Amino acid sequence: MLDVIIIGSGPAGLSAAIYAVRANLQVLVVEKEYMGTGQVAESGRVDNYLGLNGLEGYDLGERFRKHAEELGVEFQEGEAVFFEKYGQNWKIQLDTGEIIEARAVIYAAGAFHRRLGLPEETAFAGKGISYCAVCDGALYQDKTVAVIGGGDTALDDASYLSGICQKVYLIHRRREFRGSAGTLQKLQATENVEIITEAQAIGIAGAKRVEELRLDNGRRLEVQGIFIAVGMIPSTDKIKDLVELDGQGYVVADESGKTCAEGFFAAGDIRTKPLRQIVTAAADGANAAMSAREYVSHME
Repeated sequence: MLDVIIIGSGPAGLSAAIYAVRANLQVLVVEKEYMGTGQVAESGRVDNYLGLNGLEGYDLGERFRKHAEELGVEFQEGEAVFFEKYGQNWKIQLDTGEIIEARAVIYAAGAFHRRLGLPEETAFAGKGISYCAVCDGALYQDKTVAVIGGGDTALDDASYLSGICQKVYLIHRRREFRGSAGTLQKLQATENVEIITEAQAIGIAGAKRVEELRLDNGRRLEVQGIFIAVGMIPSTDKIKDLVELDGQGYVVADESGKTCAEGFFAAGDIRTKPLRQIVTAAADGANAAMSAREYVSHME
């Protein structure tokens, strides 16, 4: 019988694993992708992780994983598809049909960025296309960028980038924005921000990196970066009947990681919180591991 099963091997899951194994818990990390490190691997240069600035996201993720491996954390490839509480313990079924049992579960499956669906989107990911202005904005200092979206994230991204970039285009497919009216008013008064409504991106061009964004209104924008902020999709489909979710589908849990299901903890981008960054995911993992340790110790 394992003490803790951790679902996901991104920064939250790896951080949870490190803290759990150092607390002498028997731990297994179940990862959907073999040797995965989560969304961090898709990031470009990371300049906002304390003490390890300037690393490529992939390299930072590899450091996280190596740390866990050196402590003896065990990994198993597979997707957790079903969870069941029996007595005080949990049964987790993988897509292979295998059943794993543990006293506690830390769910750190993350969330993924909603894509525009353009054919060039994958090719330019990390080469001018970003899904996180806070993560990658500094790479575009004094350059021209576009932000695509109409919610609070898009408005906040445009505001943040306006203080870094030479020019920011904010592009929304509708006339009205869903985000904060106050933030929108500030953007409308910001000299280096141009707001384009009732327009959609239909193409991206460039030799090796993004150079041009084409819109369905006929405009061609010369940009060096495109920040896509059209929402995120939390990976909660498998647990939607198990724990409480908020209106956007994120797991309702405070910083302890505790959910309404006893012995089931949430960490990382999957959890309700205002800021989803590598550093907050790592902190979530540590908190969830300590909560799991306390839960398991009371069972013994």
